[in-house]
Amino acid sequence: MDSLYPTQKGLCNLPGDSEKVIDADEEVFILYTQLQAQDYQSLPSSTMTSFRGLGHVDSHQDILFLKFPLINPVAGSSSASAASHTSSELERSKSRRRARKERDTHRPDVIELEIQIAQDKTSLRSRKGDTGSVVWRASVDLASTILQDAHFPLNVHPSLLDLPKLRNAHVLELGSGTGILGVALSPFVHRYTCTDVHDLMPLIHKNLVLNFPEWPHECNISLTALDWTELHKTSSSNRSRFFKFDPVDLLLIVDCIYHPSLIPPLLATIDYMTIPDVTTVLVVVELRAEDVIREFLSCWLSVPAWEIWRIGNGERDIMKRPYAIWVGIKHRSETS
Repeated sequence: MDSLYPTQKGLCNLPGDSEKVIDADEEVFILYTQLQAQDYQSLPSSTMTSFRGLGHVDSHQDILFLKFPLINPVAGSSSASAASHTSSELERSKSRRRARKERDTHRPDVIELEIQIAQDKTSLRSRKGDTGSVVWRASVDLASTILQDAHFPLNVHPSLLDLPKLRNAHVLELGSGTGILGVALSPFVHRYTCTDVHDLMPLIHKNLVLNFPEWPHECNISLTALDWTELHKTSSSNRSRFFKFDPVDLLLIVDCIYHPSLIPPLLATIDYMTIPDVTTVLVVVELRAEDVIREFLSCWLSVPAWEIWRIGNGERDIMKRPYAIWVGIKHRSETS
């Protein structure tokens, strides 16, 4: 993209440095070259530590108390911006600042949100393939990005998601794990559906009650078991009989790409849940094994009618490496 201004793809705003994904090998080369270059630069502690391990936050705790410090970026910026104005612009600048100050006087400089999330650390070690029973950094960092946008939106740097449209949207998450994203983001959407395998239903249920004591009453978040492998094994003609969901506006997949055997079931589920030209698919991954990322992208690109973009970092570094974010839109085929 050549434009410095964001382009909208479904419910996502793409910064000017976003690129359409055409070839899996080229995309993997770009991502891991950037990742290697970034390893030599100092990074904020909230984004990267000297050793990330597999990417979970802390698998030794039964309950995590996750704090999200959200900072008002316009607080204290008036005097700094005034110094950059010429004398001919000063009066207009003062008028704009007065109007902005009147809007923002009720907004605090910092908001600190806290979410409590229970983990099942025993299942992580005893149940083969169970990675959803603990909190992963990708979910925390995505939640932090969207919460910052929701509480302190900026016109100069549009949010990752179109927040006004999101308020009327049905968001469905594949592989919800502990349910942290549902807890964090459901207040900003019309409806949020958490899905995962049946074994994780009790853990997500526990976290919904922990954070929403009245759940499921007076709450816009729901919980449904969904096993991608079962959907994949079901014939296309029978899937609508056994896997029934309301239309989805935003399909969210966060840090679910880690084992090659799950790629075909995941992509079958993504394709099934997507309404052409309606559903926006947002995929967030932490870059680990190159071959797994390459296989996922190659398989996704081979599915007909999909348009896939890598979301750029933009001027405010939206979830920079070790993450990659893709947005996918499925278009109606000419024969449909």
